[in-house]
Amino acid sequence: MSASDIPPPASFSAAAVATVVGFGGTVALVVQAGQVLGASPPQIVSMVTALCLGIGLPGLLLSWRLRMPVVLAWSTPGAALLAASTLGLGWANAIGAFLFAAVLMVLTGLLPVLGRLAQRIPASVASAMLAGVLLPFVLRLFKVVPDEMGLAVGLLAIFIVARRMWPAWALPAVLCVAFGVLAFKGQIGLPPGTGLFGGLTPVMPAFDWKVAVSLGLPLFLVTLASQNLPGLVVLKAAGYEPPANRLIFATGLTSLIAAPFGAHGVNLAAITAAICTDADAHPDPAKRWMVGVIYGGFYVIVALFAAPLAGLFIAMPPAVLAIITGLTLIAALTGALSAMLAKTEEREAAVLTFAATGSGLALFGIGAAFRGLVVGFAALAAMRWIRPRA
Repeated sequence: MSASDIPPPASFSAAAVATVVGFGGTVALVVQAGQVLGASPPQIVSMVTALCLGIGLPGLLLSWRLRMPVVLAWSTPGAALLAASTLGLGWANAIGAFLFAAVLMVLTGLLPVLGRLAQRIPASVASAMLAGVLLPFVLRLFKVVPDEMGLAVGLLAIFIVARRMWPAWALPAVLCVAFGVLAFKGQIGLPPGTGLFGGLTPVMPAFDWKVAVSLGLPLFLVTLASQNLPGLVVLKAAGYEPPANRLIFATGLTSLIAAPFGAHGVNLAAITAAICTDADAHPDPAKRWMVGVIYGGFYVIVALFAAPLAGLFIAMPPAVLAIITGLTLIAALTGALSAMLAKTEEREAAVLTFAATGSGLALFGIGAAFRGLVVGFAALAAMRWIRPRA
């Protein structure tokens, strides 16, 4: 190996920052999703371990094989969708929904016609559904203020200042301060039986068509539209020609393999990918794939110690977890609202989707996210097929 084949220190620092931002910024939401769906602490540890392995190992191999920085992540919008569920599904039914969403992603990667159809999903409606899912979490940030007044105000102030001065470090700074305050108050700890290393706990899935429609289908759509497609755009913007179908298939297959262990979805990253594909990560675009390999290696290490890392959030007071989750999703909600209102002619359909999803109302066992999509697509169809009267 020549000296030119050794990654510079900047490659390691870029991969480390991307790992800290990607994991630390949204693991609270993943833990909350597991709790809402009825997972036990060992099952949530398995969920985090499987997700980290699904991000690390395939991302490492794809980066090396394709010679481009293929940066993977878990589905943050998908985790928000799961955490917002009011259906009381149970963990086995949730695993069945994960498998259904993964199969849809695999088929999208295998069949070019499905890939082209997926790219024609109106961004306004998909973003409106995502915004409706995210809104309750951001609102709850302020609803729990009476329970944790000082901490909520302090963390909000830190977030606002850090987003202005060091955007990438805003959420890690919030986490550090939150854990510092909890440690000072003696409220930090690990669930009983939490070990040092991560573990995988397989669960036999249960399949129900209502769960597949109300949770699995929206999980697939929001992951595809809000993660995989933007992830391809980031790679193209960095000067690469990513094989779209191949990458979508790879993320779907990874999700399919990891789903029985609790992984809700692995996909292409967007924000963390921008860190790893930047010129600062490696001056030579032809060798920047090394950053993807290093990033994947870091996630394998995180998976090794997933038990204590996830355990800190599992044992966190609910009000504090709600504050951190709300701050985590502010940027995602801002982006979803902007995309939702981007096209003037589709705004009414988008607002209807947003309202129906944000209501959180589940009828006949069908979740709000799917009903929001139905309302939005119906409104778009009416706008396009019914000619207005003069």
